[in-house]
Amino acid sequence: MIRLEPLMYTQPAIGVAIIGTGGIARAHARACREVEGVELVAICDVSPEALARFGEEWHVRVSSRYPSVEALTEAIAPDIAIISTWGISHAAMGIHLAQSKRVRAILCEKPFTMDAREAVALVDACRASGTLIAEAFKFRHHPVHLEIRRRIDAGIIGEIVSVRSAFCQSVGAANRRPEANWRWDRARGGGSVYDLACYNIHHARHVFGCEPTSVYASGQFEGEVDVASSIVLTFPGERTAVISVAHNTWRAHDVEIGGTHGQLRLENPWNNEDQAVTLVQVTAEGTQSTVFEPVYQFGEQLRHLADCVRTGAPHRIPPDDSISQMQTIDAVFRSLRSGEAAHLGGDGPAQGSKVP
Repeated sequence: MIRLEPLMYTQPAIGVAIIGTGGIARAHARACREVEGVELVAICDVSPEALARFGEEWHVRVSSRYPSVEALTEAIAPDIAIISTWGISHAAMGIHLAQSKRVRAILCEKPFTMDAREAVALVDACRASGTLIAEAFKFRHHPVHLEIRRRIDAGIIGEIVSVRSAFCQSVGAANRRPEANWRWDRARGGGSVYDLACYNIHHARHVFGCEPTSVYASGQFEGEVDVASSIVLTFPGERTAVISVAHNTWRAHDVEIGGTHGQLRLENPWNNEDQAVTLVQVTAEGTQSTVFEPVYQFGEQLRHLADCVRTGAPHRIPPDDSISQMQTIDAVFRSLRSGEAAHLGGDGPAQGSKVP
């Protein structure tokens, strides 16, 4: 079993502010509590009830609870701001944080923005202010995915020719309404592509190390919301990633990476908090299984960002990668609307593809 050893810090704690106190914010708050050298110093939400409830749960003093991001940046200058609001507001929140010059780094939940145009505006604002920004794909920091990258780069399974992944879950009838679940509300950034396929798409781009040249997608809709999508990404050399995501089917959560000399398989690649995971490698030499001990991915994600803030080291997910990610997601929606393949440039490597 592969085990991580924690690092110890003697420097002042990195102060974190969480913007938005919904469900995902609790995962980030736990990370602040568990990561050495990091402290939750402020929270922000437009809902007084949600703000009070979250503050009491995580022992955030009343004076550190803010009703707006503007009030927060006027009062304090945290090292890191985590945007955990609905996706529809990510760009506006991030641009304000960057332009305020009151934060050193921003961790933005997925999807990064609603489209590539917003992504460019957000990244430009961060570059202009010297603010580090990173998209919150927690799995990229899990030791199993770092090991997958190492094995791919070492050529252990040969040239990568295919990726197949699924991320499906069944949402009960009572929660399949906009007022009960943001995932059923297009206006708040709901749908299977924004919520689920973003993981698979980012993973495929990272594995191939380049951008897709075309996208074909078909889906099932309830009202304006895509509740299930099947997506084919074509990469240079006619290599493909086949993706299935859904909010209306039985659970499926796995990935297979096919190479010319072998295959890598992983169950529970994205959501595996506090669970051991097993990486299966199949080559002509036989089948090898490597067990990775349970880790808290949100903690690994925050630890990496805090280290980047301290040292100035590059983040594993650079901002240009998030722009390319949104360009691919834009193409998915174009294909869903038209019923035809949508074409992209596919020119050059995926940003940061060689960063572990």
